[in-house]
Amino acid sequence: MSGKNLTRVEAQERAALVSVASYDVSLDLTTGPKTFRTTTKVTFDATGEGADTFIDLIADSVQEIVLNGEQLDPGAHLDGARVTLPNLRSHNELTIDATGVYMNTGEGLHRFVDPVDDEVYLYTQFEVADSRRMFAVFEQPDLKAEFAFTVTAPGHWQVISGQPTPSPTPVEGSDDATWTFEPTPRISSYITALIAGPYDVIRDEVQTRKGPVSMGLFCRRSLTPHLDAPNVFDCTKRGFAFFESEFDVDYPFAKYDQIFTPEYNMGAMENAGAVTLNEIYVFRAKVPDAMIERRALTILHELAHMWFGNLVTMQWWNDLWLNESFAEWASTTAQSEATQWETAWTTFGTSEKAWAYNQDQLSSTHPIVAPIRDLEDVEVNFDGITYAKGASVLKQLVAYVGREPFVAGLRAYFAKHAWGNTTLADLLGELEQTSGRDLSAWSQQWLETAGVNTLRPEVEVDGEGTITAAAIRQTAAPDFPTLRPHRLAVGLYSLQGNQLVRTDRFELDVAGERTEVKELVGLAQPDLLLVNDDDLAYAKIRLDERSLATAVTHPRGFTQSLPRALVLGAAWDMTRDAELPGRDFIEMVLQTLPGESDSTLLRTLLGQLQVTAMQYVARDHREATLAMVTSRLRALMAAAEPGSDAQLQLTSAFAFYSRADEDVAHVRALLEGSTVLDGLAVDTEMRWTLLTSLAAAGAADAAEIEAERERDDTATGRERAARALAARPTPDAKADAWAQAIEQDGLPNQMISALAFGFRRVHDAALLRPYVEKYHAALEEVWASRTHAIAEGIVTYFYPTSLASAELRDASQAWLDAHPDASSGLRRTLAEARDDVSRALVAQECDARRG
Repeated sequence: MSGKNLTRVEAQERAALVSVASYDVSLDLTTGPKTFRTTTKVTFDATGEGADTFIDLIADSVQEIVLNGEQLDPGAHLDGARVTLPNLRSHNELTIDATGVYMNTGEGLHRFVDPVDDEVYLYTQFEVADSRRMFAVFEQPDLKAEFAFTVTAPGHWQVISGQPTPSPTPVEGSDDATWTFEPTPRISSYITALIAGPYDVIRDEVQTRKGPVSMGLFCRRSLTPHLDAPNVFDCTKRGFAFFESEFDVDYPFAKYDQIFTPEYNMGAMENAGAVTLNEIYVFRAKVPDAMIERRALTILHELAHMWFGNLVTMQWWNDLWLNESFAEWASTTAQSEATQWETAWTTFGTSEKAWAYNQDQLSSTHPIVAPIRDLEDVEVNFDGITYAKGASVLKQLVAYVGREPFVAGLRAYFAKHAWGNTTLADLLGELEQTSGRDLSAWSQQWLETAGVNTLRPEVEVDGEGTITAAAIRQTAAPDFPTLRPHRLAVGLYSLQGNQLVRTDRFELDVAGERTEVKELVGLAQPDLLLVNDDDLAYAKIRLDERSLATAVTHPRGFTQSLPRALVLGAAWDMTRDAELPGRDFIEMVLQTLPGESDSTLLRTLLGQLQVTAMQYVARDHREATLAMVTSRLRALMAAAEPGSDAQLQLTSAFAFYSRADEDVAHVRALLEGSTVLDGLAVDTEMRWTLLTSLAAAGAADAAEIEAERERDDTATGRERAARALAARPTPDAKADAWAQAIEQDGLPNQMISALAFGFRRVHDAALLRPYVEKYHAALEEVWASRTHAIAEGIVTYFYPTSLASAELRDASQAWLDAHPDASSGLRRTLAEARDDVSRALVAQECDARRG
């Protein structure tokens, strides 16, 4: 097995042998644009004299290895990812002097040059196992240690790490300086951090239980005019107050910096005291309110990790779900109770749970407590199960044990395990103590089994419309047959004019295949019966025949967004499960959109509309459906309230579909200003949205795209230009994007993503047909030659999903059949793409039967 892929067994064996005291890491960032000097001194103990082990390091070269005063030959002891350490003593000192490599993949120590001013910006991203790209380290979460960093860099830079930044010492005879940081508390290596470059900074402080804590907010100089510091600081302060009160534990670190970083792979990372965030959260143009709400959630999510994940850390990556699910639950709770986003749980149900339901129906679904055999298993497990399903189930657990006992258990957990490593059993043990409940059965049913249940109401009525019998039937997928207990609410809604008004609501426990609902017997059948009202349970729901008819004919009957979202979510699930024709779902969505003010629901519906129109509608009806959708969106855009969130989202959606000459001309007029929509800001991002629409329709050439790139000669502008060029509907444009991303190497992660999104954007899916064979032929080489982040991005985003054909499905299945021994991560990523096509084909058959 490759030394890059640490197994759980190896980690357990190493943890039994080694305990680490400290790391002293010296970095010289002035040696050139490709590499840096890294020297690591590690002090550690071993349980037995003469034992052997290894330390992790991925470097360009190793100049020297000294173990307990003895020189080791790098050629004999380094395999490209591990340095073998023979004949250990009870107390050991190891020094490794190496040359590290800057990355442009969003992993390790990432180096970025801002085209606006040619300044260099660095940042680290170490989760799962990439701190070994910057220094030699025992790379596993349960080998905690103190980390002291000494950094030499250009003197005009900011240098940020987990500890407060010290005053730099000038390097004699140069413009460089050296920063010597104090050691961190005992933490895991994956949450250490280094951010360096001429970042602009805005400072503030937050009042905590132990006194004021310094806060810094950093971004590239060229983005500073767009940084909404007051909003970010306000959200952060609210999070501090909420979490310290809820957890009854002081903030555990010395300061709290948040750094917006370029070319970032994820939303953010919870580095202790130095959180890095994706620059998409610095809004250089108007964005949907959903994005602002999402930024607040991300800020709170990473802050929650300071306690759960950083102060107390999982022993091994099989509890990654608990780390992330807890942060999701805690951040959503804080957002709903401590910020302006009081409907955060509605957003969670609309967006996050939809992600979980989708993930839970793929062939790759897994229990929340997933078996993590090695690092490759971890890397593909940052998914909807780990985050959204886990958080949904934690929310149910809070309801099951009670909020006060849950919080009491958390407080005991933090107090007992501060600065240590734990397993799920440690948390459940505390919760059992505070709640008095045995959680073993709950854990087995919800955490150790996979799949999502479906809950379907069964109602019988007499001739006068009175309910004579009612039940909720629970089913499960054949491959995942577990039937689980659910605590949920049932809501009864009656039409009063054009509004659906809830007239009754009650809660009950659903268990097994069929649960009688005696509370309904004797009542008049409502116009709409909503199982899982208020979204308490994690389950797909169905509507009875009368309720579905009411929902279809009164799509805006609900006065609140949550029941509307639940009903639309049920219709979406029925469409994906080939129980509702795609064209019926499209009509339901289009009838819902007018007047919709919930930004996340609007965003979700437009995404579902796109998938349905392009993949789930039968081929014989697709062109007419797309033309109808485009026309309706154009009318909705024109009628939207000037300057509203809906106007912004509907304009972007209309531009995505525009293909007919009349629509393309309208997009052109909006771009050039000859047609003006009152309140619509045709700002930098909207210009790219409109221009990319023209490019995809064949109405904008390379020269026009280049001119816009010169107008917006920023890193983002260059990415937008690459996307627009790749979106042009010509074989040459697709071939060029393919060659740049796949046949060549060296592009940064965000540029590859931009090319992929342009490549797959087609009005005529036939443009992608030649790539079915090319794609599958390239898979093994891509996976073997690229880092995980790049390889997974290419395999995911260059998959020609738009074809949604049996040819594509069969080609993917044939590859999987022919490569049983391929990397598990690669097989899983491809199998998930195949699953989406298989689902689309069944949905197309359902839509075709509609006639």
